[in-house]
Amino acid sequence: MTTLSPALRRASAAGLALAAACLTASPTPATATARPTAGHERAAATAGHAQGAGLDRYYRQRPVWGSCVQGPGDRTGHDLAKAGVRCADVTVPLDYADPRGRTITVAVSRLKATDTRHRIGSILLNNGGPGGPALESPPDIRTAMKEAGPRYDIIGFDPRFVGRSTPLDCHWPVGTSVLAAGLGRDSFERQVALQKGLADKCRATNAPVLPYISTRNTARDMDVIRGVLGERKISYLGYSYGTYLGTVYTQMFPGRFDRTVLDGALAPDDYNPRLLRGAEPENERALSAWAAWAARRDGTYGLGRSRAAVLATVHRIVVASGRGPLTVGTAPHAFRLDDTQVPSLLVAGIADDTARQRNTLAEQLSVLARAAAGRPTRLSPEFTVVLRGMLTGDDAKSPAAQSAIICGDKPAPRDPERYWRDIERHRARHPLFGPLTRNIGPCAFWDRPREAPTTVHRDAPALIVAATGDPRATYRSSRALHALLPSSKLVTLKGAHRHGLYGEYGNACVDGEVNRYLATGKLPENDRTCVKRAD
Repeated sequence: MTTLSPALRRASAAGLALAAACLTASPTPATATARPTAGHERAAATAGHAQGAGLDRYYRQRPVWGSCVQGPGDRTGHDLAKAGVRCADVTVPLDYADPRGRTITVAVSRLKATDTRHRIGSILLNNGGPGGPALESPPDIRTAMKEAGPRYDIIGFDPRFVGRSTPLDCHWPVGTSVLAAGLGRDSFERQVALQKGLADKCRATNAPVLPYISTRNTARDMDVIRGVLGERKISYLGYSYGTYLGTVYTQMFPGRFDRTVLDGALAPDDYNPRLLRGAEPENERALSAWAAWAARRDGTYGLGRSRAAVLATVHRIVVASGRGPLTVGTAPHAFRLDDTQVPSLLVAGIADDTARQRNTLAEQLSVLARAAAGRPTRLSPEFTVVLRGMLTGDDAKSPAAQSAIICGDKPAPRDPERYWRDIERHRARHPLFGPLTRNIGPCAFWDRPREAPTTVHRDAPALIVAATGDPRATYRSSRALHALLPSSKLVTLKGAHRHGLYGEYGNACVDGEVNRYLATGKLPENDRTCVKRAD
């Protein structure tokens, strides 16, 4: 989600950091804008008149493809330009029930097919989150697709209110709302106050648009993009939350999707404001596997010579952070972490079992272990960036957008006591992760969703990719989605504690199955099982 590309690293972080963003209703100036026009016959034909009164003009837009660069400091834009990617803004209605009302823009990128003689069509990308951008992803995905890549127009987009797509800003003071309840009632009460404050801040600054930030509206935007591109059907690659979005699209727009890959897949019932609830065993197994890895490298990290010893060190860190916040680093880069924040670092670190990420987590915990022992610590530049993003509001747009999407999709319980009872019931069995997975969040204080969530009532021939040890979207959840879509096929990677596989993990078997499907359009005859390489 071997090394994560920049796009999927951000998606992985977004899966934990519920971010917020300030609304700018005008199009981003440096990005080309799509113009509604009656002359775009092919897109109009594919849009049809079944979209509803007033929507045809959106499907008939002719995108004006231009540079993705938004200024001299725009590294992403410059990287895209070097790769030959072009960008445009597509106009969509804020409220699809009122297509003549307020509009917003969705930023889209395109890496055109170079093998035009054998062109298959367009493939749309989503990196998950929710709240993860994908505008920058086409070059990485073309590389992952190998021989199939040049046969597609590869389309990235930032979902509504994310990244460059009329971004939302709730002015949050922290970079994540995915936090633990802590070791006692006082910590939980601080969480209740924090999460309510985050929800209130978002409502105060963005109330007019919050009802329209939802997966169903993003799926509608995707279909407008399909029409604007002039495609009768569009292929799709989604990771993590992007698998839920892809599933919703298949249900809302049957007959308009072609080859569909869902990697790190969530069953619709498992997508809710407490995304990790029920995944405690998978997270514990992933942490235990990391602890065994770290124990074999005690000479480097000093966390313990056995799995049990490393886990005992983790326990001591959490207990110490509950007695009082741990101070790490030195001024001006000093941070304080308490028992609501340390578990978030752990959950973020164990969603990837590659050597690079395991090393990163071990280095972080070595710092925390020294702080817990009252010893001075030094922060690496990388750890400084992680803590600044988590503990300050410097990069809080993505987490708030994520909250807005989840809270706009499904309601959460309102009563804080219900969360506390749930936490206490699971604390003994899951002392580290239960207080995080069962904790209260902003959705407890959000307005109710405008629409009912999508249910799966139509089959869809998708390729589902899953790791048996995935601690985010559990293997149980991926199998449940597979059962809901009888025509789908499941590619299983055994032995990996990893969220997000295709094109990122370096497993030739998984990548080969996906690329074969994307090239031929034929699902494997039977479910397939791949095996992780030995560490």
